[in-house]
Amino acid sequence: MSHSKIREGVIVPRAILAEPDWSGVFPPSFDPAVEPANARCREIASEEWRRVVPILEVAAGIGEVDHTTVKDLCVCVARIDQAERDLSERGLLVTAERGTVKNGAATIAAQYRTQLARYIRELGLSPSARTAITAPDVEDDDSNIWD
Repeated sequence: MSHSKIREGVIVPRAILAEPDWSGVFPPSFDPAVEPANARCREIASEEWRRVVPILEVAAGIGEVDHTTVKDLCVCVARIDQAERDLSERGLLVTAERGTVKNGAATIAAQYRTQLARYIRELGLSPSARTAITAPDVEDDDSNIWD
């Protein structure tokens, strides 16, 4: 999906924020217990990237400077999915050396959700956050602050 802006009567294509190589964040593993989770995280992060970046480029005017923030948002979404899958498979309470304890994935999911909520507010991805963001004026990109 390519977006453009009009500058002096000429349509200028906008650069699409480049999706990261998720294998650097969730590396392939020879461990059969780890690789399926990492492969799913790569897939989930990529889906989230492809879902939010086109919207953010238009609605919030994000660019390369925002790459790390959007990447971290996608990592949060993937890790929440991973923690929720663990909770679904092993349950909220697990048996450990000291008896029955809370599954650590619940704490991890809560921490990622807290961070995700910050990114949602910062990037204007919730209805209430969108009201605080105004779309950039694409026709006035070359305006001089001294004019």
